[in-house]
Amino acid sequence: AVIGRPAGGMAAGLGCGDFSDLREIKKQLLSVAERSRERGLQHSGKWASELAFALDPLPLSELPPPPPLTEEDARDLDAYTLAKSYFDLKEYDRAAYFLRGCKSQKAYFLYMYSRYLSGEKKKDDETVDSLGPLEKGQVKNEALRELRVELSKKHKARELDGFGLYLQVYGVVLRKLDLVKEAIDVFVEAAHVLPLHWGAWLELCNLITDKEMLKFLSLPDTWMKEFFLAHIYTELQLIEEALQKYQSLIDAGFSKSTYIISQIAVAYHNIRDIDKALSIFNELRKQDPYRIENMDTFSNLLYVRSMKPELSYLAHNLCEIDKYRVETCCVIGNYYSLRSQHEKAALYFQRALKLNPRYLGAWTLMGHEYMEMKNTSAAIQAYRHAIEVNKRDYRAWYGLGQTYEILKMPFYCLYYYRRAHQLRPNDSRMLVALGECYEKLNQLVEAKKCYWRAYAVGDVEKMALVKLAKLHEQLNESEQAAQCYIKYVQDIYSCGEIVEHLEVSTAFRYLAQYYFKCKLWDEASACAQKCCAFNDTREEGKALLRQILQLRNQGETSSTEIAAPFFLPASLSANNTPTRRVSPLNLSSVTP
Repeated sequence: AVIGRPAGGMAAGLGCGDFSDLREIKKQLLSVAERSRERGLQHSGKWASELAFALDPLPLSELPPPPPLTEEDARDLDAYTLAKSYFDLKEYDRAAYFLRGCKSQKAYFLYMYSRYLSGEKKKDDETVDSLGPLEKGQVKNEALRELRVELSKKHKARELDGFGLYLQVYGVVLRKLDLVKEAIDVFVEAAHVLPLHWGAWLELCNLITDKEMLKFLSLPDTWMKEFFLAHIYTELQLIEEALQKYQSLIDAGFSKSTYIISQIAVAYHNIRDIDKALSIFNELRKQDPYRIENMDTFSNLLYVRSMKPELSYLAHNLCEIDKYRVETCCVIGNYYSLRSQHEKAALYFQRALKLNPRYLGAWTLMGHEYMEMKNTSAAIQAYRHAIEVNKRDYRAWYGLGQTYEILKMPFYCLYYYRRAHQLRPNDSRMLVALGECYEKLNQLVEAKKCYWRAYAVGDVEKMALVKLAKLHEQLNESEQAAQCYIKYVQDIYSCGEIVEHLEVSTAFRYLAQYYFKCKLWDEASACAQKCCAFNDTREEGKALLRQILQLRNQGETSSTEIAAPFFLPASLSANNTPTRRVSPLNLSSVTP
């Protein structure tokens, strides 16, 4: 049975993936945007309005009519109008006071929502006063218990519409995390009753932890489901699926949607395709120059690329638009961090958290700043706050692993690196960190698996093969070590990053010594010459070249008895003759 279906054709009649009637979709979006604004759900209203703006305008005759008023609406109109003006000014207690006794759905929702937001505001004020350790139950929204009881009675009596169901789950989720299953059930019900309310879909996203969970959800058959799936795929780091969904939405007619463009930029940011993400964000800024949403993500990209002038311009620009927005504070914090002014950076991240204590990015970035300042205890608290806000934040889990690594607590950091790896299974940085941890715990077989897997998925920092080679060295597995060093040298030379990687000299030194032991003078001589190009290996390279020359003068020839299947690539060998390609290590089928 459909509970409290709202009036005014809000049931989203078009099926899942059906975008054939964009005029009808636009009508639905305009209608739900207005109804969301009436209830103070500003973000849901904005989301619907932005999507509606991306579609062609409707003629006057096709504009959606306002929802019909009931007798209860008419009786509560004066109280609702007065309370809504107080609500808009964030005088939540005052708004709730004048809505007592109201019976209409709209006024009752605003009454309960005002009480909820009043409790949240008081809780946030207490939280940011200290920004200290986050202990469960330390700071509570005292109104949640009463709201939960009252809304549950209404729910059982089937007197809640889709907006009321959405509010009920607020209390469930925020009061106690172990009521997640109940929260999911009610959010799904809210999506069925009012499928066009984006807020319910967004809250449902925050409770889904993996793709398996998603499969068992009984979601409504509506075009809104496509937006939900694209968003949750992005959150679950299923970027390929997310990009496919967003592309299909663009093809369906939402090519002008700044929301979709920003989500695609975030998706490319998540897979570290920095050039693509930067390009899309720059295009987004041209289309919507006063946009502040997602600009903190844009600043992260500028930070990674050390683009100081661009980051400075972005920070000044956002300050002119609204210096008291959370995103603005995070952008300024990133700017100071890039200038190595970590105390100032932490100050701006704290300012962001005073504006919104549940803003995930600020907690994580503040943890990074405390790490730079060697304040590991404060960093741990910041990362724990981030995980409390969103358990899917791999950066916070990874940051905790790093802090415990500094504290020389390998079992702790192994746990946190594993959690980060579970969230980002194809991120080489997580795998390298796991490998280092296993190495410290003397679990060398597991370490080797991690390093090889990091190389197989695409080693971002180009360090996995070097670490694997050194591990083979440690185990006296000289042939495997040589193979890894050759792969490493080939990769570095192919991408033209020789100067940036200090381990290139280490690789050439080992290969020169390895070929020398194998009596392969040409290969040893080529590697020794390469050693002479680096300050730290120049003397060793010259010494080895003298030894090779001396042995050759004595008439000693290259060995024909020792099988050495590892050779430098043709472009690096002394006589520039073609050489055989090395075969891969036999670890590709093993995952950590």
